Amino acid sequence: MSIEDTGLNIGQAAPKWSADIMGSNGQSTLSHEELIGQSYILYFYPKDNTPGCTTQACDFRDQMERLSALGYKVIGCSPDGLKSHQNFQTKHSFSFDLISDREHQVAELFGVWREKKNYGRTYMGIVRSTFVVNADGLITHMFDNVRAKGHVQKLIDTLA
Repeated sequence: MSIEDTGLNIGQAAPKWSADIMGSNGQSTLSHEELIGQSYILYFYPKDNTPGCTTQACDFRDQMERLSALGYKVIGCSPDGLKSHQNFQTKHSFSFDLISDREHQVAELFGVWREKKNYGRTYMGIVRSTFVVNADGLITHMFDNVRAKGHVQKLIDTLA
């Protein structure tokens, strides 16, 4: 299964979502509707403080100036709780919001909560994916099953 199998397409409205976040200013909620008028990058990752997820998040942190200059807000999303997100943000000095998707509702809306296989084991989890949504709330880019290392640079190259 891939993102395309979920029915999401470039040019269509992004799914309407709302979730608890841990932002640089503490805990609050954020929704798709609140972001209308601003372009954003919503990236899904499996777990805080794991090697690949830390690499990807640090790449976003290190490229925030370039992404902001291109007009994008960055939002990370994983099934981890707000306390885990707070520790992750503090430890690595992230200036972007992290969505706590404990019940994987946002991940399911975007089609990234899927069956995975690892070391012969099959389970449900987040498939590392990124969506770019413009100020009108339309999906402009979708990146499915991405590699943590180098993804942010490829994203910038695509958006620049």
